[in-house]
Amino acid sequence: MVFPQTALPLRVELNLAGTWTDITHDVYARDQIRITGGRADEGTKVDAGRCSMTLNNRGGKYSPRNPISPYYGLIGRNTPVRVSVLTGANYLSLPGAVGDYASTPDTTSLDITGDLDVRFDGTLTNWDVDDVELIGKFTFAAGGRSWYLGMRNGRPHFEWSVDGANTLQADAPTAPTIPPSGRLALAVTLDVNNGAGGATVQFYTAATIAGPWSFLGAPVVFAGTTSIFNSNAPLRIGDAIGSLDFTTAAGACHAAQVRSGIGGTLVANVDFTAQTAGTTNFTDSTGKVWTLAGGTEITNRRTRFSGEVSSWPTRWDATDVYTPIEAAGILRRYGQGSAPLASTLRRRIPTDPALVAYWPMEDGASATQAMSPIAGVQPLNATGLQWAADDTLPGSSPLPVVGSTASISGTVPLATPGAWHVEMVYNLAAMPASLTTLLDVSATGAARRYLVRVQTNNVQVSALDADGAQLGFINATAPDFTGLWSRLQLIVATSGSNTQVNIGWVTIGGGGLTAGTNFAGSPGAVSRVSSPFGSGLAGMRIGHLSVFSVADTSIYRQGDTAFTGESARARLVRLAGEEGLPLSTIGAGSELIGAQRSLPLLDLLREAEDLDHGILYEGRDRLGLVYRDRTSMYNQPTTLALSYHTDVVGPLEPVDDDQHVRNDVSVARLNGSSARSTLDVGPLSTAAPPYGVGRYDDSSTLNLYSDSQPAQHAGWGLHMGTWDETRYPVVRVNLARSPGLIDAATSVKVGDRVTISSPPPWLPPDTIDLIAQGYAETLSQFEWTVEFNCTPAGPWSVSYLDDATFGRGDTAGSSLAAAATSTATTLSVATTSGPLWTTAAGDMPFDVRVGGEVVRVTAVTGTSSPQTFTVTRSINGVVKSQSAGADVRLATQPVIAL
Repeated sequence: MVFPQTALPLRVELNLAGTWTDITHDVYARDQIRITGGRADEGTKVDAGRCSMTLNNRGGKYSPRNPISPYYGLIGRNTPVRVSVLTGANYLSLPGAVGDYASTPDTTSLDITGDLDVRFDGTLTNWDVDDVELIGKFTFAAGGRSWYLGMRNGRPHFEWSVDGANTLQADAPTAPTIPPSGRLALAVTLDVNNGAGGATVQFYTAATIAGPWSFLGAPVVFAGTTSIFNSNAPLRIGDAIGSLDFTTAAGACHAAQVRSGIGGTLVANVDFTAQTAGTTNFTDSTGKVWTLAGGTEITNRRTRFSGEVSSWPTRWDATDVYTPIEAAGILRRYGQGSAPLASTLRRRIPTDPALVAYWPMEDGASATQAMSPIAGVQPLNATGLQWAADDTLPGSSPLPVVGSTASISGTVPLATPGAWHVEMVYNLAAMPASLTTLLDVSATGAARRYLVRVQTNNVQVSALDADGAQLGFINATAPDFTGLWSRLQLIVATSGSNTQVNIGWVTIGGGGLTAGTNFAGSPGAVSRVSSPFGSGLAGMRIGHLSVFSVADTSIYRQGDTAFTGESARARLVRLAGEEGLPLSTIGAGSELIGAQRSLPLLDLLREAEDLDHGILYEGRDRLGLVYRDRTSMYNQPTTLALSYHTDVVGPLEPVDDDQHVRNDVSVARLNGSSARSTLDVGPLSTAAPPYGVGRYDDSSTLNLYSDSQPAQHAGWGLHMGTWDETRYPVVRVNLARSPGLIDAATSVKVGDRVTISSPPPWLPPDTIDLIAQGYAETLSQFEWTVEFNCTPAGPWSVSYLDDATFGRGDTAGSSLAAAATSTATTLSVATTSGPLWTTAAGDMPFDVRVGGEVVRVTAVTGTSSPQTFTVTRSINGVVKSQSAGADVRLATQPVIAL
């Protein structure tokens, strides 16, 4: 790759009325473009990204209120902007909309009816979204179904048809691990006749389409042989099947292949990296002609910033008129609002399309009625309620308490007659001693009233006609469902020519019961809900009274517990989806989180981020967020490998300080228990100098799910706070000078691993191992520098079983029993605490660190201390004599992950 000798191929674009418009020619070359993103160091939050530049405004083009501007009415507050550099390897850009695809027409060679082998290589932002289309020869037109490969519920999904109408489906038994880069190659093979009277589908993964390929779970075996229908559908990549019910792959496709037979003849072999940027049609190596559709393009765009311009200041002097703009990432806008989100029930219930009427009853202490958030529904009339008196239901804001003379009554807009469902939450200390009406529902069907009455260990439901005659009756002996928050459900549906009535109770977060009856006639529709309550129900807490035009709904589930116990990642994804905030995720594991509180959106997202010890940051490729969970940073491969002498520019300044030292860590669960972890021995211990550094304490309160979690989090915080390693806060690279680094350097995401080999002799000889926490980037006509804000990667190397490096345990303390010269090939090692070193030949070799020198142990002999190590010296380049008593420990220390 040769970096341009003229100007850097920059592109600056504004999104005007939905179209990206190139304004690069108006960006002043005299002023650099400066971009910042991520966080400055570990321990601080990610701030909104920034991008500053200066625009030529001599013609008033960038004055939003100038009616002669060609952009009049198109630019203003929060106009989207992106900055890109067009360099590096090409790829097929997939915007992710319906109609975005690359295709080749149906041909005879693509009409595979037997064994099939399909491969797809992509870097996507939506691998984990349900029903993602990747590649297929499949349409929903009559007789158009052959096969397609996609993702479903985070797992590869393959579907094929024998007759062109009906399909057979297979999902990978396990979900693939999506690398932090987002790039993954998937393959699927279909053996239509496995020789045992059946058919077999096998999934595979690889780093790229070049392989090597690994099995993704066991084969999926079908009874009976099969075949693939020979449809006339084209082969498409991206929006592969053109369904509005599915999601189009978003990101980049690098290559794809289709083979006739497993590992057989290539019938389609498209390599987008080999195509010319900007071309809209080309021929692959098998002679297939490909055409791009929608917003797809073949490009080498490296997007360096996506954000919004919130203001357009106009400045001028005697010679010039210009507009200096500073765009910001999406965190700036979401950080502006401070209004807390409504309760989870209040947010969730109105999303049910069958909802007819709803009264949350979360009104303030001086309320006289309950408002309805549903258009056309009148407030709920109420008397004798003590409003906003109870806040113990996790999924709700404070709810009212029933007084001895309380009553409620609400008119329900008539829905289409048929099934209906009434539900509410309540908390009653004890059932009344005498039969008392809890709920009175009026309807337009054969039964005009449904009376729900309760008393100790008894629930009764009477269905009464217009004359008050009883049509149906439920008399259930049941647990009291008292002392806890519960849900009452009255469900009415058609059963042939009869009406089926069910009464149900659900203890929130627990079990429940149902009882039913039926009678002749139709259900009609609900017209009113009410209750006189009575003194027997005084003290009951009530709320979230709803009417639905279906027999059953699950909309209360999880919302009533405020999603207590979901993973931090799941909460981030759910909240982002509810608020229409684009969010992609890296990593699959997350800590469990407590109840969702009524806080501003960004505070809720940060709460989940803090609990999981992950990083929530802004994506570069689109205006949205990325959440990288803690586990994705464990033992990760290197994204950017640098050499000190050829790749690093500017000063590389090591820092040994106490900025991140925390040796006394306390963690409390919100409204729960707490734990404390301290380091009392060693260089960074709480011991006074010179035996330690003194006490550096830290305390935090996290919204944890259970009281078993604080101890684990305190231990992890202590581990991170007492990691004894030199920091390298800033690492600079000049991509204009080192174009060979462009692909790797531009792929570095927040949380990725960066290494620097061959450090200068005045620094420790080991490879410098870092995590990129953020970056600052400078772009101009002839300059492209990136400064990575870094922290040590060492704390993220954690132990796991069956690994030659990370699966080993250390002794509790070992040292040299005798001095050794710099060339000695045996060492006498005494174990001062804990078990002896292994002597098993199968456990060799392993590396230990002795006085800063890394030594490779090839054999250990002796069944008592001291033992004899046979060694290879100076693995890390350190050559020195070692003194008796020198500390001996594993070169890679075992760390138990959170």
